Amino acid sequence: MTPPPALPTVLPGEDRTFNPAPGGAPLFVDLVPASCWFTNVRSHIAPGDWDRVRRMVYGRAGNRCEACGSPSDRAKKIWLEAHERWEYDEAPADEPFVSFGMPVQRLRRLVCLCTRCHESTHLGLAGLRGHHERAFDHLCAVNGWSRAEGRAHVAEANRLFEERSRVEWLLDLNILLLAGVQVVPPAW
Repeated sequence: MTPPPALPTVLPGEDRTFNPAPGGAPLFVDLVPASCWFTNVRSHIAPGDWDRVRRMVYGRAGNRCEACGSPSDRAKKIWLEAHERWEYDEAPADEPFVSFGMPVQRLRRLVCLCTRCHESTHLGLAGLRGHHERAFDHLCAVNGWSRAEGRAHVAEANRLFEERSRVEWLLDLNILLLAGVQVVPPAW
């Protein structure tokens, strides 16, 4: 069997500059709306394709975290992880999404984050796991924020979470489909 072709360094339609963080901060809390929980890329693509995608993401980042610059470090239990950057389009004007009359959770970019930065991005999950303070401190350190600035950022992230969680979102993974990645229903 012939292995699938390598993925392009930039996926078709991917916006490598997309960063919805306030002031373009390298790291931010990105709370996925409750109605979109478990809609991550890994759960929606074939396992072999997931391996291709994550390896491409790590490679194009030079095997370093795109937020803090750290490499993986087995001794410190720091790994590299692929993370999605989503755009939430409340009134899509493009087909086929406009026909559904629903807002769209659109994959805009994939980034390479280290374990610590990924945990900080998912601060709510970090809290459920008992790691809130560690993740919050890392968020502030990477961005050069005071604790007050960090708290203001988290409050805004929570406000957006509450607002976006009030509706159901359609999932747009077109940047993966256009790269030849097989999108599949989640296997839960």
